[in-house]
Amino acid sequence: MNTASSDLILERMMALHPKIIDLTLDRVWTLLAALGNPQDALPPVIHIAGTNGKGSTLAMIRAGVEAAGLSAHAFTSPHLVRFHERIRLAGTLISEDDLTKALDRCYEVNDRAAITYFEITTCAAIMEFARTPADYTLLEVGLGGRLDATNVVAQPKLTIITPISIDHVQFLGNTLTSIATEKAGILKRGVPCVVGPQPDEAMEVIETQAARIGAPLIAHGQHWHVAVERDRLIYRDETGLVDLPLPNLPGAHQVQNAGSAIAALRHLELDQLTCEAAVAQAYWPARMQRLRSGTLTDLASLAELWLDGGHNAAAGEALAGHLATLPPRPTHLICGMLNTKDVTGYLAPLARQALSLTGVSIPGEVNTLEAEETASSAHTVGLVATTAASVSEALTRIASDEPQARVLICGSLYLAGVVLRDNR
Repeated sequence: MNTASSDLILERMMALHPKIIDLTLDRVWTLLAALGNPQDALPPVIHIAGTNGKGSTLAMIRAGVEAAGLSAHAFTSPHLVRFHERIRLAGTLISEDDLTKALDRCYEVNDRAAITYFEITTCAAIMEFARTPADYTLLEVGLGGRLDATNVVAQPKLTIITPISIDHVQFLGNTLTSIATEKAGILKRGVPCVVGPQPDEAMEVIETQAARIGAPLIAHGQHWHVAVERDRLIYRDETGLVDLPLPNLPGAHQVQNAGSAIAALRHLELDQLTCEAAVAQAYWPARMQRLRSGTLTDLASLAELWLDGGHNAAAGEALAGHLATLPPRPTHLICGMLNTKDVTGYLAPLARQALSLTGVSIPGEVNTLEAEETASSAHTVGLVATTAASVSEALTRIASDEPQARVLICGSLYLAGVVLRDNR
């Protein structure tokens, strides 16, 4: 077998994509069966669904597990700079050689049948997880839950549902009830589920599904509580209280994510030192990340530069809330989004904190919202808005006009990936 580079194989896989995306597990089951059903040989699985906070919660759990001297596989999406970021084998990013062999194997076994990029690469990750020893497998849902390619493990160790909000309406429906129904599809009979803070409509769906199939819930507000008291994170559950440092991941919303992660770690019977590591050592790029070095920070000069990949209304609220806690500085947005997102819903809360927005198109992204359309949406929510040909151009202009500015580059993980790639 001639082994091509992973980039070339990933490019070939794109050609197998069905003309219409239909959420189904049929293609995944077929390929996994041909691979020998590796999903049945995984280390104990923690399966995480939700609209916001999945990746941050996973990162905290991984930090906690590793602090306990244990190892964890991790599957996340999308990647920011290189595909390898999606697959960690026992804590280490998959090597180019292992990734290439896994992708090549899945491509050959699939035999040119129609399959989505996410489905076939999920199968590759599962195959590698099954053949590599570890203590846990952390699986982040890509889209929804019920029909997501990760939802192939019959009996996970634990499931988690982070906060649910409106997103991906073209696939999941445009109501909280319909979206929660898809997310609750990861629940399994007899498998406990940690549930983060939820809107009432979403919680009702989760509770109904859990009761129907017999999945015990470990729910925020019922079985566990988390709050900030005197600059400490205080977690309480039925077995006691844990006093911890605040999460090193910035933003008030990370307190909720930390609560879900701690609830999971305590269910796994890991100790307080593990919980401390979860909140103090987790790393998750492009989630309100302060950029302190690189070519873009050189362009920013004295300006304070931040990066975030959130892209829905709930993410906009979380970002606005965090900006409100920072020391006062004139704040300006550089924003690029996909044309499938609720742009005004995302920008409306940010308009309370920012003085202006510069719209940019996302380089190399077919589904980018054009810069002019982003700027037009910004106008509708009361932001002074203009456009630029690139993030660099926008940043140079802002830093020149207002040297002491705070600049937030935001709107899409795809844009965040471009920024991290270019900021070297």
